[in-house]
Parts: sequence; C-alpha cells; structure tokens
Amino acid sequence: MPAADTSSGSGQTVSVTGAGGFIASWMVKLLLERGYTVRGTVRNPDDPKNGHLKELEGAKDRLTLHKVDLLDIDSVKAAINGCDGVFHTASPVTDNPEEMVEPAVNGTRNVIIAAAEAKVRRVVFTSSIGAVYMDPNRSTDVVVDESCWSDLEYCKNTKNWYCYGKAVAEKAAWDVAKEKGVDLVVVNPVLVLGPLLQPTINASTIHILKYLTGSAKTYANATQAYADVRDVALAHILVFKTPSASGRYLCAESSLHRGELVEILAKYFPEYPMPTKCSDEKNPRAKPYIFSNQKLKDLGLEFTPVKQCLYDTVKSLQEKGHLAAALPPKQEQSNQN
Repeated sequence: MPAADTSSGSGQTVSVTGAGGFIASWMVKLLLERGYTVRGTVRNPDDPKNGHLKELEGAKDRLTLHKVDLLDIDSVKAAINGCDGVFHTASPVTDNPEEMVEPAVNGTRNVIIAAAEAKVRRVVFTSSIGAVYMDPNRSTDVVVDESCWSDLEYCKNTKNWYCYGKAVAEKAAWDVAKEKGVDLVVVNPVLVLGPLLQPTINASTIHILKYLTGSAKTYANATQAYADVRDVALAHILVFKTPSASGRYLCAESSLHRGELVEILAKYFPEYPMPTKCSDEKNPRAKPYIFSNQKLKDLGLEFTPVKQCLYDTVKSLQEKGHLAAALPPKQEQSNQN
C-alpha cells in the first residue's frame, strides 16, 4: 500500500496542546510541513525550551504559541476557538497520583468541552499503551489490540499511577466526547523514541540513556514495545485527516527484551559501556506482549524499524550534547579547545 497522502492541510487551523513536548513538537513540525496553521498551547510561550518550535519551517507564518493552563477552561477555549481540529497531547508524566490523575482527567475534559463549543471537526487524543495492556489476567500469548483496556484496580494496587491516570483520562475523554457529540479518535503509543526536536531530555529517552552512560550495570529481565516519534506524530495526522478513522489506534513497531535492546545499541555504538548481564539470571527470559498495529497500517502508515529508531535516537542525543561521543580522553580534550 502506498504511503498515505497527508499533504492537504492548507487553509485549516489546528490546535496542539503541550506543543513543546517530544511527540507534540514533531506533530507541529509535520503539520506545518503539510500546510496547516498551528496554534500551540504551552505553559509559557517565552520559555527558551519552546524556542525550537519557532525555528521550524513555516513557523514564522503559520505557528502561534498560546499561554494555556489546561485546568483553566477559558484559556483552553481561547486557544481552540476557530480551529478545525485539536490534537490533545499535553499530559503530566509522573508517578505521583495527585499530580497525574486529576490534571490529566480535568485537562482532557476541558479540551473536549472547548472543542465541542468551537465545533471542531475532530479531536485526536494522545493516550498511551498504559491505558491498554496492564492486566494480570491477560496471557502474553494473546494479541493486544484496540479492544483491550488496563485493569484499573490492578494499576491502583501496584501503584502504577501513570497507567492508571492514562486509562482514567482516556475513559473520561470518550465519555465527554459522547456526551458533547465530539468526533474523537485516540492514538495509543507504546514507549516512544527517536530524534529530539526539543532541547531537553524526555522521560522515554532516559530509558536508553542509562545504558549508554554506564549508569546501568545490568539490564532487567523485562520487555518493552517501541515506536518512532516520527511515526507517532504522523499517526495522529493520518487519523485526523482520514474521514473513516474512528476509535483507538495502537502505535507500536515491535517489542524487544532489554537484552536485545542492549545488543542492538552495542552493535551500533560499541564505544559505550553497555551492560552485558541480566539482573535476573534465575528466571526464563520474559516474553513480550504482541501488539497489533494493523489499524494504522491500514491507514497507510509505514513503521520505522526499531533498529533504525534506536540508531537515530542515539545520534540525536550526541548531536544535542546529551551524550558525549565516547572518544579517547586526548581527542576529547582537543575538541573542547
């Protein structure tokens, strides 16, 4: 199937919440490239950490940044009024239940209520695999697809407030959208890696950084599914502009055991002190969940292979200065002069 046509944004205005974030920055970039006029909501438009957005191609003419507090519905309405669509990506990333659950739920409610009043064509909400797969009763042999939901009691009992917050926020989004008659589509990405546009490191990138810096001496007997940030951003645009798109869309390229992850990193970047031992050598290797990404493939999304994504992530960390290229000390010194 040919790659989907996503080039027809001219004349349309869309709002992206939390525009300075890892995924949202790429969404802003791709939307501008496709001719959309973008209103980005941020906590502080003058914060230097949002400066990268102003440098994007097309930003001068078609990007405005708006100071918005998602818990203040009037500021949300001001940013969304007059938009054709909304991409709601802003969300707290924390394990503190008070900082995670209420802001995620109430912020999402406010965005959808504002979108209903503004009569936007569609809202695309960034949820998470955390709202999908946390269920102790599901076997790893069962394919996880869009019909699966995380078990809220299990999330509570294991104090996994991030997954709990994501699941509760997504359920709230569906409830409010139904009540207000808003056309809502949801993207559920797995752990997102890839090149950074923003100057700061995001939570998911720390996931591999610890192996490259030598701070992790062993790797866990655990698995993780990955997706490239460019694919995740494009997935949001595809579900926005495809009239037939509906429901949820899992965005996952493939799953790796931590052992496979460090092997790939070591192969591409042998200069870094990668761990070679698993912290759990008693138990068999953990089996990964199998996530279905067929719905996005049917829309024409061609996924970036996980190896390419990992390579591009490390290269980006080096270029941004978050990861010194591991050079011999003398050489490193002469580079600094």
